[in-house]
Amino acid sequence: MMRSGVDPAGGWDAHRLTLAFGIAAGLPACAAIAERGGAFSILLAMGLAVIWEAVFARIRRRPMAWDGLVSALIFALLVPAQTPFWQQGLALSFGLVMGDLIFGGRGRGFLSPACVGLAFLLFSFPQAGAEDLGLMTMIAALGGGAILLGLGLLSWRVVLGFCLPLLAGAALSGAPEAVAWMPNATLALGLIFLIGDPVAAASTNPGRWAYGGMAGALVMLFGSEGSALASVVFAGLLASLFAPLMDQAVVWWAWRRRRNRRGQHG
Repeated sequence: MMRSGVDPAGGWDAHRLTLAFGIAAGLPACAAIAERGGAFSILLAMGLAVIWEAVFARIRRRPMAWDGLVSALIFALLVPAQTPFWQQGLALSFGLVMGDLIFGGRGRGFLSPACVGLAFLLFSFPQAGAEDLGLMTMIAALGGGAILLGLGLLSWRVVLGFCLPLLAGAALSGAPEAVAWMPNATLALGLIFLIGDPVAAASTNPGRWAYGGMAGALVMLFGSEGSALASVVFAGLLASLFAPLMDQAVVWWAWRRRRNRRGQHG
C-alpha cells in the first residue's frame, strides 16, 4: 500500500499515477535534453527498466507494471552526464531491484528506486562528479512539481518542511557563498522526485513536516561539504529510512491522547 495517502478508489490507480509522474518528470527531461543532450542515456535507462519490470512480472506471474520507466527517467535526469553507461546500468538495476521490485513493486516498499540507484552510484563510483543541469531544466522541474502539487501527489507540507531549514540556515550563515549552490536544478529535481516521492515520504501530516524538515537539514549539512547531487540523494535516502518511524510516532501519540481523553471522560 502506498504511504502517500493517495486513494486509488478516488481515481488514482497505478496507471494514472505513473502517467501523472511521467508527465511531471517528462518536462525537465525535455529541457535537459535541449540543454545538454543525453537522449540516448535516457532511452537506455528506460529500456533497462522495461527489462527488469518484465523479468519480475514473469517471475510473479502478474501483469507488467510501467512505473519503473518513471524511476529510470528520474535517475537518468540526475546522473552526471560523464558517467559510463555500464556504471549507470549497474546502479539503476540495483535501485530498481533493491529499492522497489524486491518488495513487490511500486507502493509496497518504502524507498525511492531512483534515490537508491543514485546513492549506489555515488557510493560505489565517486568519480561520478559534478552536475551540469541548467536554468531551463530547473524551471521545467518546478513546473512538474507544480503539476504534482495541484494533483495532490506531492505534499506541500514536505516541500515547506524541506525549505524551512534551508532558509533558516541561509539567514543564520550570513554568507551568501555558503548557500549559493542551493537554487539549482539538481536540488529542485531531488526535492520533487526523490524526497517528495509519496512512497518514500511520511504519510501522516505531522510526519510530513518532520520528514521534510529532516531532509532539508541533512541537505544543508551535506551540502556544505559536497555536491548538490550527493547532498540531496543521501539526505533523501536517510530521511526515507526514518519516515516509517515518524509515522509510527504520530500514530502512537494520537492513540495515547485518545486514550487519555477517554480516561478523563470515563
